[in-house]
Amino acid sequence: MSPALVSLATILAIVAFGTTIGFLAGVHRKMDLEQWTVGSRGFGAVLVFLLMAGEVYTTFAFLGASGWAYSRGGPTLYVLAYLTLAYVVSFFVLPQLWELGRRHALQTQSDFFHARYGNPYLAGFVCVVGIVSIIPYLQLQITGVGIIVSLATFDRIGRVAAMAVAVVLLVAFVFASGVRAVAWVSIVKDVLMLGAAFAIGIGIPLVHFGGVGPMFAALVHVKPGHLTMPGATANLGHAWFISTVLLTSLGFYMWPHAFASTFTARSADTLRRNAVVMPLYSLTLALMLIAGFSAVLIVPGLANGDLALLTVVRQTFPPWFLGVVGGAGALTAMVPASIFILSAATLFAKNLYRPLFAPAMTDDQVAVLARAMVILLGLISLVLAIFSSTTLVSLLLTGYAGVTQFFPGVVLGLYWQRVTMRAVFAGMIAGVATAAFLMLSHRDPVFGLSAGFLALCLNFLIVVAVSLSVPVAATDRQLPDGTADLPAGG
Repeated sequence: MSPALVSLATILAIVAFGTTIGFLAGVHRKMDLEQWTVGSRGFGAVLVFLLMAGEVYTTFAFLGASGWAYSRGGPTLYVLAYLTLAYVVSFFVLPQLWELGRRHALQTQSDFFHARYGNPYLAGFVCVVGIVSIIPYLQLQITGVGIIVSLATFDRIGRVAAMAVAVVLLVAFVFASGVRAVAWVSIVKDVLMLGAAFAIGIGIPLVHFGGVGPMFAALVHVKPGHLTMPGATANLGHAWFISTVLLTSLGFYMWPHAFASTFTARSADTLRRNAVVMPLYSLTLALMLIAGFSAVLIVPGLANGDLALLTVVRQTFPPWFLGVVGGAGALTAMVPASIFILSAATLFAKNLYRPLFAPAMTDDQVAVLARAMVILLGLISLVLAIFSSTTLVSLLLTGYAGVTQFFPGVVLGLYWQRVTMRAVFAGMIAGVATAAFLMLSHRDPVFGLSAGFLALCLNFLIVVAVSLSVPVAATDRQLPDGTADLPAGG
């Protein structure tokens, strides 16, 4: 059997196995809106860990990080810094969100904003920004599937065909089993990804250089500036690094899917324990970076850095292992893409369409509409993935610039009594508009700083200033435990 067929057969077996588990996850369970979106709030520590790891460690971790290590160098190290800080933020913020979610039966991010600030238009705006920000992240996953399967099968399977098949499969098991499918498929994906990451991160430098240390020594000799700031870039210096770390660590759990996964937990302590152990999973990113740095010396001159990892794997390992890596990579894209589609579809059906256009809709009707939106969003992401050439990391940072604008409304809404709906709405509009203008006009970074971070600073400033201008008597009341309750007024 040819190497291409060996690799292809391995990929197909892994993807088929993972997809079957996704379908079986919802067997013997009534998939009402509560079960479909938040798993009836019954996930213990293991399932919460698998769900959050599954949606966090994506194609970006598999291809994007190594691709930037290859093409940009030193600035890529921001990914190791922001994850650690993000889990610190989650330790304090997510348990508070869970308490409000349990008390007010929240299922989505927009539910929180509506319950906290009492304005359906603010909740609708959050919904729209969340969906628009998710689409680049979803596109990232679908693009990643095409790259992975094409390279892993020695170009026997084209990118478009691979992306189309992946979208059909992930849409199908999300349609059938909801968030429970994502958590269970993550088991297969995480086991394979961990094994592949250690084999790649240690094996590639060992085979080609005799170890990780000699590889870095050779890289410093050949490209002495590659591991320092700004690396192979002209403007991604220390100011960009710090501002991007702050932007992404604060925005990490502001993604609608990550925010909503909080509500699947059985208890607040489950989320605290998860925040403690999640950093261990970040070791896989360090291994992917090592592989990307190794590729600088092994396959110099690639036009697309996102191809670096699998190109080196194809040159270093036997076809069956390339198939394992390809299968793990395909699931690494499909699992997070599934939760992205589920979250975006639920937001549209429950927090945009029903309150603004059909207030009389029942939860069962919302669930039907959300399932229909899963299909539509899958098609949109496929079209964008086919016709876009943006790098994976650039897609990720574009989405972050949008969703991080939710952070002031969330954290101040939880911990500051005086914050008001008008202040949050004004700050969010200003932050989103500023981030969109700067990034779409290619003014990122600005004065060396991340455009999204500057937009977040403006957002915070407006929220605080407008809130302080309102008399204390007109601001929101608090619950006995010190967290904010439903608003008393504007």
